[in-house]
Amino acid sequence: MRLSDFRSLIHRLTAEVPGSFYQGVAEVVVSPRAVPHPTRADIYTMGECIPLPAGEAAGVEGVQSRIVLYYGSFAALAELQPGFDWRAEAWETLTHELRHHLEWRARAPNLEDFDWAVEQNFARQDGESFDPAFYLQGDLLGDDFYQVEDDLFLDLVVGALPARVSFVFQGRNFLAGVPAAATLPAFLTVEGLEEVVGELVLVLRRKPGVLDLFRPSQPFQAVVRAEERRDYLPGVPPKGSSE
Repeated sequence: MRLSDFRSLIHRLTAEVPGSFYQGVAEVVVSPRAVPHPTRADIYTMGECIPLPAGEAAGVEGVQSRIVLYYGSFAALAELQPGFDWRAEAWETLTHELRHHLEWRARAPNLEDFDWAVEQNFARQDGESFDPAFYLQGDLLGDDFYQVEDDLFLDLVVGALPARVSFVFQGRNFLAGVPAAATLPAFLTVEGLEEVVGELVLVLRRKPGVLDLFRPSQPFQAVVRAEERRDYLPGVPPKGSSE
């Protein structure tokens, strides 16, 4: 898609959003720049919500922002991803940055916390150090499942490491072995589940306590295979259990 066509697309998309969401938005603009991640390959900043200076006495109504979408970042990802959906990605970026603006005006940092969780998840995937509680800032789907972009995390609080853990996913019951070398907290990525777009990660952790503030832990990570349980009986706790 050419830069001029992308600008036309953004103009049409902005018109689809109710005007009330633009209160305090000074402008929505398209930049030709590509903004790659400073350390991670093939990751790009698609857009930004840039706060504009305002006096301390301005209050909520004085909070203003400038939303920028980076055409170069879209073009770079389009080259990397066959079938790249320009409209869907542009809509997601625009609404994401608008949500940033609305949360700043409401003094609610939820989306900033989510963006931090996304960055921590990148670190997990790359084998770098990460905060073991990051996924709790993702979207809660129910039954202790959290979502960070395409990855799902099942939060399991245990007293000690079990030999196996059972869990329910998409209405089916599974059993996964826990590696003998595992320590808490443990991030166990389940392989072989076709229903997952990204990764399904079983997170085994102790109930948090005061000592955790002074005793940071390096999460254990491993890939495990889950087998569907044929002996499952009604009444087994639905979110997951240790055995």
